[in-house]
Amino acid sequence: MLSLDRVTYLHRGGDGIREVSLSVGAGEIVALVGLNGAGKTTLLRLLLGMLRPQSGRVSVLGRPLVSMPRQQWSRVGHLVDSPLAYPELTARQNLRIAALLHRADPDRCVDSALERWELQALSSRRLRHLSLGNRQRVGLAAALQHAPDLVVLDEPGSSLDLAAVVTLRQALVRRGAEGAAVLVSSHHLEEVARIADRIVVLHGGRLIGGIAPDDADLERAFFEVVRRDEAESIATGRGVE
Repeated sequence: MLSLDRVTYLHRGGDGIREVSLSVGAGEIVALVGLNGAGKTTLLRLLLGMLRPQSGRVSVLGRPLVSMPRQQWSRVGHLVDSPLAYPELTARQNLRIAALLHRADPDRCVDSALERWELQALSSRRLRHLSLGNRQRVGLAAALQHAPDLVVLDEPGSSLDLAAVVTLRQALVRRGAEGAAVLVSSHHLEEVARIADRIVVLHGGRLIGGIAPDDADLERAFFEVVRRDEAESIATGRGVE
């Protein structure tokens, strides 16, 4: 459903990702974790065609990204960088536009999305007047309301209250159970461990290993993977970017 094969993209300052290979299968939920600056957002933007790899290959829904038909993007739900692009429109109007862009029937999905994310009372308010957490809820509702086959989310729990975090968790588990491929970037180890089939660690722009979601001490396991990679970098002279 989603794959990167030895993908490299470096920004001017030298940060980015290097020789990254990763795949996510149908019905699989994969969590991508790493320290700030590890390259998580760059990786997700490459998967969504917001950036083009300098080397390597990206495939989405079984097709090379460079030749993916435009209509296939209707099967993708994503939230990267910012919730939505229409701050002067209401929450309902934003969801309606998102449904149309994804070739979904807004009369079928918008009301249920508002209810699921507890946005009914806010549906007529302009997005720019909502709190950051409520804007995030609208963005997540827009990304998921059309039941996408592929879900890509960058720090989706950011700014959410506990009730919305539970709603997000349930929504992602539902998508995975219905056969969607889900890739979630997060720094909340305990939260993603509740739903992830795999947790992969990105450090210095490289995938350096994984963590078992059922590990009793996720934080210790994460830093052990990072420390081991840094020790290997020093020993081999590779250095950590």
